[in-house]
Amino acid sequence: MGGKWKGLILFWLGEGPLRFGELRRTVAGISERMLILQLRELEASGLVHREVHHQVPPKVEYSLTEFGHSLLTALIPLGQWGEDHIERLKALP
Repeated sequence: MGGKWKGLILFWLGEGPLRFGELRRTVAGISERMLILQLRELEASGLVHREVHHQVPPKVEYSLTEFGHSLLTALIPLGQWGEDHIERLKALP
């Protein structure tokens, strides 16, 4: 669970399943390439489930696994701490 993007991806997927394009618009500032890499790593770790719907046009949805939900539960207090101390964190060099 390294990097700045994985926590944000898990947070937004905690709201419910998202298609790739929706996730890219939701996670502000992430490039398409980085999102693909992060989703692959999260899927390989068993935190995210990728479901392909065979239709035209193809539809791929990402969602949290039960394992992913358990990690999100642990990350929520850390996110709250960050929000509580955002001004002090911004002032750091």
